[in-house]
This record gives sequence, structure tokens and C-alpha cells, in this order.
Amino acid sequence: MTIATTSPRPGRPPSITRERIADAGIALGLPAMTFTGVAALLGVSHVALYKHVAHLAALKLLVAEEIFSRWQLPAPGEGDLENYLLRFSASLRALVKSHPGLAPYLLRRKATTPAMLARIDAHQTQVAHAYQLPKQRARWLLSTVALHCVALADTAYAPAGDAWQDGDEDDNAIEAEFDLGMRALVIGALAMRP
Repeated sequence: MTIATTSPRPGRPPSITRERIADAGIALGLPAMTFTGVAALLGVSHVALYKHVAHLAALKLLVAEEIFSRWQLPAPGEGDLENYLLRFSASLRALVKSHPGLAPYLLRRKATTPAMLARIDAHQTQVAHAYQLPKQRARWLLSTVALHCVALADTAYAPAGDAWQDGDEDDNAIEAEFDLGMRALVIGALAMRP
């Protein structure tokens, strides 16, 4: 019986991997991503890239899924549930702000991959366990906070041409209003029993 071993093959290492495709797509950003742009960053032809990804929509979905999988969710169980939901909101807001174009992949079920849904479900289970909640309650709380946070972040941080400059007075006001609004949402959601 012969045991197969994995030894490096001679020649050039593979230049098109899922991780490299995702890195190139993240560098370009979801809104500006093109097949030729990703291929150029990889140093390959767009025809070679088509052998790994069928079309632009699939390419964007691959990148969105990878962004989501790399996101470091805050650990549940540190502090009370209200504090956790506010930390979750802040983390999600930072994710959407740093990756324009990601929001539809987080909000629309048809644009969410099975791997993303599995991660969401696992997170809901962790939160339910950490705060001794029924899973359905944890699901509703997290979904409610996520829906409003993502939608608001997508709107608040959308490019506005010359009118948008990071660090200006409006930016500070938006951040403060965002914090206050999410706090009101969390307090209200915790008070409700749907």
C-alpha cells in the first residue's frame, strides 16, 4: 500500500486561491470591483480568474463572505446583555463603515451564503447560552440590532462626493447620533417581548 504524501510541486506556486481573490477584492472594494481589476492585482488574466469564479456577482459574493468570516465578533458574556448588544452594534457598524457595499450581503437572505448563515446561527446560540435566553429571543434581539445598525451605517457612511470628509464636524455629530440611536434601539428591544 502506498501512502500519498504532499510535497511541493516544481514550478510556480498557484497564484489564484480563494484567499488571494478575497484579498484583491477587499483591496479594490465591493463597489469598484471588476474582474479585470481583481485579475490585475493577482497578476493573472481575467480569463484565468473566470476558471475560479463564474461571474462578477459570484466574485462579489465570495469577497463579501470572506469579509464577514474575517470579522471578529465581540465575545458574549462580558458584561450584561445591554452592554453586549451595544458592543455588537459598534463592531458591526465598524465592519460596514470599513467595507462599503457590504450591507446588502448582510441584510438580504438571498445574498447571504450558507457559511454566513451558519456563522450567524452559531453566534445566536452563543449569545442565548451566555445570557440564558431562549434561542428565539437571542435571534430576534441580534437580528433587530443588526438590521437597524447595518441599514443606518450603510446610509450614514455612504460616499457623498465632496460633501463627505472624515473627521469633520458633521462626522462627529453623526457618530454621536448613531451611538444614541443604537442605545435607544437596544433599550427598547430589551423592553419588548415579541
